[in-house]
Amino acid sequence: MLTSFIAIAVINNQEGFAANLSQVFWIVLLHNSSALAGAYFFSAALKNDEAVNRTVAIETGIQNSGLGLILIFNFFDGNTAMAVVAAWWGVWHLISGFAFAAFFRSKPSQQIVQS
Repeated sequence: MLTSFIAIAVINNQEGFAANLSQVFWIVLLHNSSALAGAYFFSAALKNDEAVNRTVAIETGIQNSGLGLILIFNFFDGNTAMAVVAAWWGVWHLISGFAFAAFFRSKPSQQIVQS
């Protein structure tokens, strides 16, 4: 559902996305990466179990970009710059979420060193 919504938003606003994506690409990437890493290490610093650390990281790092797009198109007249941020956020969450899960799936929780 989210992927379809993002695809429709991108198709309907191709020119705006092409013009603005380069401005928001690294901001979204850095913000999401810092949220994933920060949440994981903060949870580890609190001496939580490894499963909790991973869960906290995913729950903190993956925000609701679909809701953002709905709000933008309903209350902000489809502001292209805002839509680019929300749409790229949705795409990036898929990429970073899968990468985060794949990284930790390859490491049993006993191998992760806690602070």
